Amino acid sequence: MGEHTAPTFPQEIIDEYAALGVDLPALFSAGHLGERMGVRITEASAERVVGTMPVEGNTQPYGLLHGGASAVLAETLGSVGSMLHGGPSKLAVGVDLNCTHHRGVRSGLVTGTATPVHRGRTTATYEIAITDEHGKRVCTARLTCLLRDAPAPEAA
Repeated sequence: MGEHTAPTFPQEIIDEYAALGVDLPALFSAGHLGERMGVRITEASAERVVGTMPVEGNTQPYGLLHGGASAVLAETLGSVGSMLHGGPSKLAVGVDLNCTHHRGVRSGLVTGTATPVHRGRTTATYEIAITDEHGKRVCTARLTCLLRDAPAPEAA
């Protein structure tokens, strides 16, 4: 699906995770499913996460972008934002995802932008706007993640 583009992070976040021995770009990748679907995270912070996904290879029988593919892009981006909000002491677990599909797309690249609606101590909710190459909204999604305590690192 092409070459993976590493997401960008503020330096203080990279340093915070590096102190714990965590490779931040690997941790906040698109995951196995996202990689299979060609999802690429291009920008990542707790305030805004941006990623792209090709339409080709992610269509339903009518040749349109599959709604489930939009859901994968949305959940990936919202989860990354939630993880960055929670920090290294928390794990973000999706508990609610809804998607409204506004128009069909047959080709090209779609771009998702996740922005926070709520960032609390135990939950984080992000709205994800997915647009086509002309900036027209294809899908609006909302993801809520539960922020759970991460397991304590094992002693070496």
